[in-house]
Formats: sequence, structure tokens, C-alpha cells
Amino acid sequence: MTIWVNEQIDPCGIVYSCIACSSEQVAKDCHQSWLKSFTKEQKNEGWTANLRTVASWDEVPVNALKLSY
Repeated sequence: MTIWVNEQIDPCGIVYSCIACSSEQVAKDCHQSWLKSFTKEQKNEGWTANLRTVASWDEVPVNALKLSY
């Protein structure tokens, strides 16, 4: 099973938001939404959006919103 993990990371490297789901398309849509929603100031400060995969729900960060699709 592949689980898609979206993370918003602040300039200090701390995960600000995290959403995990098993649907590649939902994950990619979420990732694009996050990229578009960053303000110019956030981009200049170093905010990033990261999309990655993990093999099990045990590898998903504890603070993640876990979606069933």
C-alpha cells in the first residue's frame, strides 16, 4: 500500500500541517492547493510544501489528518 503524505513546513523546518491519504490524485490536488495558497511573504520566508510517500500508516507523522481515501 502507498500512502501519500502532504506536509507544510515552516522556515524553521517544523511541520505546520500534515494530511495523509491513500489516493494519489487527492494528494496531488491537495499539494497543488497548498502551493498556490502560500502568500508571497511565506514564500520569501522559506515556507515549503512537501509531498512524499510511505509504505504504511505507522510511518505517517502522528499529527497528520488521516483520510480514508
